[in-house]
Amino acid sequence: MKPFTTLTAIAAPLDEANIDTNQLCPTRFNKVPRGPRYAQVLFHDRRFNADGSEKEFLLNVEPFKSARILVADRNFGCGSSRESAVYALHEFGIRCVISPSFGDIHANNCSKNGLLPVVLPEAVAASIRAQLRDKPGATLTVDLKSQTVTDPSGKVHGFDIHPVRKKCLLEGLDDVSRTQQYRGEIEAFESAYKTERPWLYPNA
Repeated sequence: MKPFTTLTAIAAPLDEANIDTNQLCPTRFNKVPRGPRYAQVLFHDRRFNADGSEKEFLLNVEPFKSARILVADRNFGCGSSRESAVYALHEFGIRCVISPSFGDIHANNCSKNGLLPVVLPEAVAASIRAQLRDKPGATLTVDLKSQTVTDPSGKVHGFDIHPVRKKCLLEGLDDVSRTQQYRGEIEAFESAYKTERPWLYPNA
């Protein structure tokens, strides 16, 4: 996956709590193969009418069509564990979501797909959303290495992240590529295991 290091981008303020994964990716799209089509899936039923025309929704209007960061209220990504909700965010272009809290599985799915979930205090997130409403098109800077978010006023906010999650995002490691880093140790273990238990491998 693509590494996440530092991102400076337009941010969109979502002044709603409890945005669930069914809003991010309605159930009927769960089996769509991952790819560019997921950009249309994100918030589909809130963004589009039955005939495909656009509704009034934050991400349908400039400058927020170009947002790469979302700043939401609490409990973002609650609901079902569908990973397709992250595909929709990612294909739309979102690389970071800031919220006072996340659905645990959704936050984990984000990290495993190169999308950074940032937890900031509720008052801080609300303040940032207010700045973004006052100045549409304003940017945030998210620096994963220093674990900071710089808001439009220039104020810097620190955030916590698990060190393993941080390492994987910085280096662009998904579960497979992270496991492959230990290929030498795995192969050495398998070789020793076969030597000690030859009866398990009669054809080796």
